[in-house]
Amino acid sequence: MSPTAAGLLFLGSLVLAVAVAYRPLGDYMYRVYSGTRHSRVERVLYKCMGVEPGGEQTWGVYARSVLAFSAISVLFLYGFQRLQNHLLLSLGMDPVKPDQAWNTAVSFVTNTNWQSYSGESTMGHLVQMAGLAVQNFVSAAVGMAVAIALVRGFARKKTEHLGNFWVDLTRGALRILLPIAFAGAIALIIGGVVQNFDGGTTVTTLTGHPQTITGGPVASQEAIKELGTNGGGFYNANSAHPFENPVSWTNWLEIFLILLIPFALPRTFGRMVGQNRQGYAIAAVMSLIAIASIALTMTFQGIHHGTVPTAVGASTEGTETRFGVLNSAVFAAATTLTSTGAVNSFHDSYTSLGGMMTMFNMMLGEVAPGGTGSGLYGMLVLAVITVFVAGLMVGRTPEYLGKRIGSREIKFAAMYFLITPILVLAGTAAAMATASGREGMLNTGPHGLSEVLYAFTSASNNNGSAFAGLTVSTVWYDTALGLCMAFGRFLPIIFVLALAGSLARQGHAPASDGTLPTHRPQFVGMVAGVTVILVALTFLPALALGPLAEGIH
Repeated sequence: MSPTAAGLLFLGSLVLAVAVAYRPLGDYMYRVYSGTRHSRVERVLYKCMGVEPGGEQTWGVYARSVLAFSAISVLFLYGFQRLQNHLLLSLGMDPVKPDQAWNTAVSFVTNTNWQSYSGESTMGHLVQMAGLAVQNFVSAAVGMAVAIALVRGFARKKTEHLGNFWVDLTRGALRILLPIAFAGAIALIIGGVVQNFDGGTTVTTLTGHPQTITGGPVASQEAIKELGTNGGGFYNANSAHPFENPVSWTNWLEIFLILLIPFALPRTFGRMVGQNRQGYAIAAVMSLIAIASIALTMTFQGIHHGTVPTAVGASTEGTETRFGVLNSAVFAAATTLTSTGAVNSFHDSYTSLGGMMTMFNMMLGEVAPGGTGSGLYGMLVLAVITVFVAGLMVGRTPEYLGKRIGSREIKFAAMYFLITPILVLAGTAAAMATASGREGMLNTGPHGLSEVLYAFTSASNNNGSAFAGLTVSTVWYDTALGLCMAFGRFLPIIFVLALAGSLARQGHAPASDGTLPTHRPQFVGMVAGVTVILVALTFLPALALGPLAEGIH
């Protein structure tokens, strides 16, 4: 079988598996978030937290709960890293330096999982397992909870309440993420992923020199890393490391876990608003953008210039040779279309246009299908913007799912969309304008700019992948990127919850002859078009100075 045919078979089987899981998983998540019964374990947790599970919250209280939980999580994880030399299973590691501990704590709490350190030589097993991996669960559960709160805003009428954050958080972590991650970890162990508490094994290499190979609880962290669209690797090489991703079928499984929940959530959305076809429409927008992006990334990575690349049939620089060019390109597209940030190849060595696609995927707002929860609420905000634009074109008040989109709603949607471009462009400009920002650059010219632009795009969109030619383990970058991760996560969440509260207070406007149908291919195309056009207008100048200029050169 030719490499191209094998790559297409790999991609086709992934699409089929995700499509098969769409309905049962989406229906299960609907039952989880709509049910009224609490398990015994959940009731114990509510009692420990002092939470009344039957009490519902307004959008303001819901938002404050999200912020309070996240702030406490940052402080806990920061302290955990700073005290790790006093903890069990520290492996003799020194405390993480303050700026790096801040950056890492914010990174994992915001579901970004940006890493300016080498995991196996910086973090002890307990910090990796009880600090970082735990945040992989709860940060993903926070994103899902916010998405469900927005859906309730569309589904409910004349109410101030959006549910209970603590209940949504607990159910998402215990009933959805934990069982799937457990099954995924068992499968990865079977595939050869390491799972132990070994401090390291010294072996003699082929050159005759000793090398210490670190073990650890890798499979348990790897499963939730992908399922929760987190991305932080146990090892510095991330999913290119054979202890994290040993063979081709584990590579397939990891991509499947990345896409599983984000693509199933539109089904949950359709069930909650009582119109399954609305869920199909949102899933269709996500699929349309994702397939186009994956196809372009595979094409750009398949372009070969020069004698050696022509001989092998593709641009293999930076590609994980165990998986090949096309499978590596699929992984790269999947992780940047979501907020995962895991890598199984070296994005910095991709072709200029292939690297540009990974950046463009993040610049879309990671909505195709996006992060766990954040992809759905990002796409619904874009749907709100689309119906508003369509309403202006025909001269009538726009509506979406029976809710009128007035000035208040569109202001929240606009602020949501503007936050990350401001952070990306302002952060890149600050890095290029200051000596502290420029001294981390190993490259100059368009590629050097691309590396800085990628870093701030990744941090502000809570992705976590990187162009590795930029040294970011400095006080300047640890601080700046940490701020971008925090603002890029929590400001959009506040605007999403404010939008949800505004929608929930409304009644239901019955559809009329002038109502734009939001379940047909026309609307799917409009949302996809608005998404791409908004991003192109915002980021094209920066891309023209970076990867596009490099590609032309």
